[in-house]
Amino acid sequence: MTVRVLIALVLLLPSVVAPLQVAGEGPSGSLAIAGNGPEMPMIEQLARAFEKANPRAYVDILWDENSKPIELVKSGQAQLAVAGREEPDLNATQIAWDGIAVMVNLANHMKEVTTQQVAEIFSGKVRLWSDLGGPETKILLIDRPRNRNIRDAFEQYLGITGKIPDSAKVIGPDDKAIKTVAGTIPPLSAVTYISLGTALDAVSGGVAVRLLPLDKVEPEEPTVKDGRYKLRRPVLLLSKKEPNPIVEAFVAFALSNEGQSIIDEAYTPLVQLSSGRPKETTGSPRRP
Repeated sequence: MTVRVLIALVLLLPSVVAPLQVAGEGPSGSLAIAGNGPEMPMIEQLARAFEKANPRAYVDILWDENSKPIELVKSGQAQLAVAGREEPDLNATQIAWDGIAVMVNLANHMKEVTTQQVAEIFSGKVRLWSDLGGPETKILLIDRPRNRNIRDAFEQYLGITGKIPDSAKVIGPDDKAIKTVAGTIPPLSAVTYISLGTALDAVSGGVAVRLLPLDKVEPEEPTVKDGRYKLRRPVLLLSKKEPNPIVEAFVAFALSNEGQSIIDEAYTPLVQLSSGRPKETTGSPRRP
């Protein structure tokens, strides 16, 4: 009898232990995320929240304004790249929208601009604000670095790729671009383009800047989300096509209610956030 009981226990042991092991399993290992733009604070918050929810996972942030995140993924130095465009041989998942605001000095009394006028301003065809009904000041162009996602999206939408004059002043950090616009005085009046979340924070913080409506549409999160404000770019996570559990877990976390709540602090989330399960809105996640 004793032998039979022991044999039965031995046979049952794997079926008891296995479920316990499965129940405790979660994504584990290290994950490197590369980027070069203003998304770093958001990615860092996502990474720390992901690590807290998954104690056996570690996320390393590889961020350098001069780096090429997509190439880092292709070479295996990173598993995810934060980008604004898809790459044919990589998976792409959209996690947010980023509105691109056109920012001028608070004293600039331009009421609004059209897409065509913004294209003419940043291609150098229009050099005086007065030509557009604005103040009698010269236009000082503040451009962004060539390797930034926001610059690629801005140029492509306006149809001015490669046409921004070399004379434009290139400023990388958002805070410096904002300070330059706010501090430029006549006979010059500066203009730049910047992520909407950062721009709205500057305006609400009392910085002497304002955001121009585009084609009679105000730059706001609701208008970016529903597509009425068309000057926007997708925020994408790119990865290799081969299955990778920790990559898939992080992407799923970014699209979860908790992840989208973090994203909502600086960017436009893809979902309507609620206390329950998130609901998809205009701009659903994309995978090729």
